[in-house]
Amino acid sequence: MKDLDIIRMYLNNNGYTSHSDETRSHIDKWLEWYQGDVEKFHKYKIYNGSVMTLHDRYRMGMAKKICEDWANLLLNEKVAIKAGDYEKRLNEILASNNFRVKSNQLVELTFALGTGAFVEYKDKDGNVVIDYIRADMIYPISWDNGDITECAFGTVQTIEGKETIYLQIHRLGKEENSELTKMYYIENKYVDAKSGEDLSLSDDIEEIVKTEYDKPLFQIITPNICNNIDLNSPLGISVYANSISQLKGCDIVYDSYVNEYILGRKRIIVPISMARMQMEEDGVATPVFDSEDTVYYMMPNNRQSDMKLTEVDMTIRASDHELGIQRSLDILSLNVGMGTGRYKFDSSGGVKTATEVISDKSDLYQNRQKHSIIMAAALTGMACAVAFLDTGAEIEVTIDFDDSIIDDINATIEKNIKLVNGGLRSKLTAIMEINKCDDTAAKKELALIAEDGKIIGQNIDWTQMDDDESDVDENSKEGEAEDESSEKPASGRAN
Repeated sequence: MKDLDIIRMYLNNNGYTSHSDETRSHIDKWLEWYQGDVEKFHKYKIYNGSVMTLHDRYRMGMAKKICEDWANLLLNEKVAIKAGDYEKRLNEILASNNFRVKSNQLVELTFALGTGAFVEYKDKDGNVVIDYIRADMIYPISWDNGDITECAFGTVQTIEGKETIYLQIHRLGKEENSELTKMYYIENKYVDAKSGEDLSLSDDIEEIVKTEYDKPLFQIITPNICNNIDLNSPLGISVYANSISQLKGCDIVYDSYVNEYILGRKRIIVPISMARMQMEEDGVATPVFDSEDTVYYMMPNNRQSDMKLTEVDMTIRASDHELGIQRSLDILSLNVGMGTGRYKFDSSGGVKTATEVISDKSDLYQNRQKHSIIMAAALTGMACAVAFLDTGAEIEVTIDFDDSIIDDINATIEKNIKLVNGGLRSKLTAIMEINKCDDTAAKKELALIAEDGKIIGQNIDWTQMDDDESDVDENSKEGEAEDESSEKPASGRAN
């Protein structure tokens, strides 16, 4: 029995309704494309005139490339999570959880498999821990209008040589003596991966943890696109769920492109009667040379006219294939929300990603802003959950995403200089836009600029100090000379 079936059975037997979800049956297919090895597609056969030969299709790996790009656009090193006075402590906790690396990887997997989650808890030493959970480990229990309110997270572990499922169930409940109407409880379970029976927990794990918190200590993230596989499912779908045909198209054209060079060499048509033969055990005669070698093609007996080895020299259609690859990339890029022109096929270096500044009216920008809505909510919830576990306090959080993909910093600086010089914008506003800071930081920067202005205002030119000193020395010498001349009597003859 699969782990999924065991977990669903366990949840149902213990009073948690884990609904059958058509979306989950597609996760394995999306994973195959993400890994770049789809058995039924990338393995194919070609008839060489005698037998069917098995071949491995050349591939571009665009499914993973697309997910990498979305992760870099949404959650890169420039994304700032601002939390006021708590921000320094928050960054320390995030750093201890390797958040900058793991969160980017989680977003990549989320866009590949459709769903991901941040899960927060405290370990036995009291440290705040963040887990990064992929789609196949997430089992929604209840949801409201697509928003998952209760959820189980399952992982397969090997304990003492035995395959075990670790379940962490986040559920809502009511505590009689609590001020909260409802609070979240976390149940920790070990389940036998074969029988589905409960196993004993280790001494350092509590079976039930009262969080004293009315918000979930998990945040679900998905691509912000509608799930058209199961309209009632709270799970998301892969960003390329509806682009499998386009992924196939890219690999088919690229495979043909590479084979154009492989098969562009001279080929030899071999009359089958002229090849050395050997008898197999079943009495069938087969050629001795390697049937996997595509240089040779055996001509059947009924098609041999002159019984000679025939050489075929093929012309490579490189430009036609390169155009076809580019068209395939444009269609795929448009389908996954990145618009056309995102990827360029360079015959010398493969697929390259466009790095130029994008327009705020482009498909890529608009879809990126749409995906950012879910990402901002998840990051805010994660930061609040971390603060609660760490201090028990509520904090205010804002998320600043990286806008460098749409901002040309040189153009921004030039624009603000012109507006300030023209009296159409204050220096404070210009600093805020250029430095992407609030008014407090802008005022500090403006004060520093003013201090620099005072120093300049003293007309001290440090680079010209030596010249100034020499001028002073010369003037002093001239003054001394004048004084000495005034003490001497005037020359001349008295009449």
